[in-house]
Amino acid sequence: MITKRIIPCLDVRDGRVVKGVNFEGLNDVSSPIELAKFYSENGADELVFYDITASAEGRKLFTDILCETARQVFIPLTVGGGINTVADFDRVLSCGADKVSVNSGAIRNPDLIGEAARLYGDQCVVLSADVKRVDGVYRIFAKGGRENTGMEAIEWIRRCVGNGAGEVVVNSIDTDGVKGGFDLPMLEAVCDAINVPVIASGGAGNIQDFITLFHTLPGMDAGLAASIFHFGEVAISDLKQQMAAAGIPARL
Repeated sequence: MITKRIIPCLDVRDGRVVKGVNFEGLNDVSSPIELAKFYSENGADELVFYDITASAEGRKLFTDILCETARQVFIPLTVGGGINTVADFDRVLSCGADKVSVNSGAIRNPDLIGEAARLYGDQCVVLSADVKRVDGVYRIFAKGGRENTGMEAIEWIRRCVGNGAGEVVVNSIDTDGVKGGFDLPMLEAVCDAINVPVIASGGAGNIQDFITLFHTLPGMDAGLAASIFHFGEVAISDLKQQMAAAGIPARL
């Protein structure tokens, strides 16, 4: 049976890891280099590195910090932020990333996912979808959750997977940082619509939230979280042991 992945997320702004609530009120946490090394050595299955203001500021991702972070990591590393062209894919992969996450860049240029998938393979292309309910409809947001695109989320995700995205991270803006549990209805809607791995992001507050996620949605591939890992509220080793005890396959 395929093990469920546990993935810490490094939201990086100005070279530091930050964390907020509902994508707002960002507070300083730590150095991405130090955190990456810690997670690589302490049971994380993969790691996500987002330069969260690159798209909003209209600049390229900071590669010097990324290169140093990648040198500390011996698990798969997904990198996103300011990815607008296949040249950006190439630059980030050259820094040591294993997969590249794209959000706003694909919204501006829907052909980007297909172009990157043809060059680097579907497994390298990750769609990061920032989703929020607007008048009861799931909508896609761009620029770090700042801009409502007006696009219906499930159809957009289905379209991107059809173009070659090999994996989807679903970031629920409604539950981000709230620690009240993953957004199960939203995640179920995504899982029902596509047939590539789906990573749940936004809302984890404790170990039980992960167990509920994987029991409720057995097809979910991974759970991603930030603050509960960054602040030591949940140790990944403890989480995986309790997952295994609950019958959820985990890499111990």
